[in-house]
Amino acid sequence: MGRGRRHPSACDGGGAAGAPGRGRGGPRRRAPRAEQLAADHARILAAYHQALLELKLLRRRIFVASAERIDTRQLELEFAQKQAELDQLVDKLGTSTSPPSSSDPPPSSPPPPPRAKRDKPKAKPKGRRDVHALLIPEERHELFDPTLEGKAKCIGFEETYQLGWRKPGPVRIVVARAKYRLTPEASPETVATTPMPPRTFPRLLAAPSLLAKIAVDKYCDGLPLHRQERRFAREGLDLDRGTMCRWMEDVGMTTGCVAQAAKRHAFETAFCISTDATGIAIQPEPSSTQTRQPCRRGHFFVMVADRDHVLFEYVPRETSAAVRELFRGYSGYLQADAKNTYDVLFRTPDPAADEAPTDVRHEVGCWSHCRRRFYEAAIGKDRLGREGLWRIHKLFELEEGWKDEPPAKRKELRHRHSRPLLDAFFTWAESEYDKVKATRGLLRSAFGYAVRQKAALCRYLEDGRLRLDNNLSEGELRAIAVGRGAWLFVGSDDHAQATANLFTLIASCKLHGLDPEAYLRDLLRVLVHWPRDRYLELTPLFWAKTRAKPDP
Repeated sequence: MGRGRRHPSACDGGGAAGAPGRGRGGPRRRAPRAEQLAADHARILAAYHQALLELKLLRRRIFVASAERIDTRQLELEFAQKQAELDQLVDKLGTSTSPPSSSDPPPSSPPPPPRAKRDKPKAKPKGRRDVHALLIPEERHELFDPTLEGKAKCIGFEETYQLGWRKPGPVRIVVARAKYRLTPEASPETVATTPMPPRTFPRLLAAPSLLAKIAVDKYCDGLPLHRQERRFAREGLDLDRGTMCRWMEDVGMTTGCVAQAAKRHAFETAFCISTDATGIAIQPEPSSTQTRQPCRRGHFFVMVADRDHVLFEYVPRETSAAVRELFRGYSGYLQADAKNTYDVLFRTPDPAADEAPTDVRHEVGCWSHCRRRFYEAAIGKDRLGREGLWRIHKLFELEEGWKDEPPAKRKELRHRHSRPLLDAFFTWAESEYDKVKATRGLLRSAFGYAVRQKAALCRYLEDGRLRLDNNLSEGELRAIAVGRGAWLFVGSDDHAQATANLFTLIASCKLHGLDPEAYLRDLLRVLVHWPRDRYLELTPLFWAKTRAKPDP
């Protein structure tokens, strides 16, 4: 019996427990381990595909969709993080899934050569600039005193020099004021000089024409002061960027009274204000330890009031309290994106927090922001993302056909044709959101934005004057975004507010078809003579009517 086959019942004893691959207990103990490995593999594979989708979206933001991308430096850091995450996941999966080389980011540039030792700084010039020695054209304006003309003898002129701008270049403006002898020649002379007319900047070297030229080149065309400095040097005019920077701060602060008059008028009369914000770097204060400090971050807000005014405001921090203060006194519709800082304007005040009610009536949503999220979801070839894009495209297509209709007719057409599409869109979006809200990804973000913003996105049906999107304010912010890439930062909070005032006037000039340079030149000439309670007449909205009143 020692060599015979054992009965199967003998395997049920304790001897079979020692062999892991035999008996009934073996497969049962291996099954949880296999399921755990399969679950880990599925989780890693899902994370890999999610990271690959985000990497593709980041690549598109950096290299393709430049109109919708955010700060490139931040995206580059995010890009490197995603690349490292993909490499780790590839190692875990044991597969090679490197992206095509055609879309690889450009190779990093070699480190810059060490800076040469700076030369000894030049001695700072003292005294007033000798404008008479500049080799530039000259304009002479002679002023006579009407009360003394013909009664006293003119014995010469007292000359004052300024720098101005006449196309195609700078000019020297000579203001010659006549001097008169008031006593007979045999007696000691008593001389009277024609008084100087009032000027907005009495002792400033630059004339209004030159100030307007510098302001428009920087804040309208994005030409930084260091490039203007080199251009003026080629034209024979030695102007350093520090001097021009101080001039621009003076001009911006002085014209702020006109910008504030435009804001008060907009808040009193506007039906709907479109708003958006963008960041700006603020140069830090000099440190006592002489150490390098990073720039602070401030924010410019833009407010497009119907088709009357374009307003810019600077706030040091983009908070709910700053937004509440910014729109204090306005009681119309407000169109903005879904940023949480605007929630304070629409929510019911909290008595426990001692919040006062705001005057803003209703929030108007932006379908461009909603479409952008479905666009990002569609980059990964998601069918629902493409379907959302198609549904929103139909709304924009209908709106394009009604843009020339009067508001009452447009409202009627929206209720007849757009409302059924909106109802079908939100029914579909709510159904699909219930399926994906437990997951993470771009699709959940797109559906979540649409569902949460349903009331605001449908608000444009209430009145034909309301727009489908917030693109007006985003288009006005482009001037800051383009200029920011050239002049990089502003010197202080005060300089930022002066910059906002100049942006307000220049953007409003473009809105009403005015030449910003000619407007600023004439504004700086007449501002000193204008009554303070009539600054509204000097805004670009009323400038054509005001300009036609005085004698040219």
